[in-house]
Amino acid sequence: MIVGVNTDASARRLGKGPDRPVVGESERARLIAALDAVDCVILFADDTPLALIRQLKPDVLVKGADYAPDAIVGATDVQGWGGRVVRVPLVQNASSTRLIEKLRGRG
Repeated sequence: MIVGVNTDASARRLGKGPDRPVVGESERARLIAALDAVDCVILFADDTPLALIRQLKPDVLVKGADYAPDAIVGATDVQGWGGRVVRVPLVQNASSTRLIEKLRGRG
C-alpha cells in the first residue's frame, strides 16, 4: 500500500489555516509508515494528488466517506484503467479540527 500525504504547505493552501497542520508532514509520514499495511509514504506538494495517482496507477483509490464520489480527485482515472474507488467511513468525533476545538475549550 502506498499512501500520499499532503505537505504542510499544500495543507495550508487548502484552507486549513496558518496553524495547520497540527502535526508536521515528517511526523505524519513517519506515523503512517509505521503501520504494518503501509509499504511506502509519498509526500506531495500539489493541491491534489492527481499527478501522483496518474503516475502510480493504483488498483484501488481510497478516500474518506466525507467526499462525494464525484468529488474524489483521480476517481475517473482509476476507474478508467479498471481500478476501483473505495470510500471509508470516518471515525465519529475524531478529527484534528475537533481536537483543536477541545484544546481551545470550545468542544
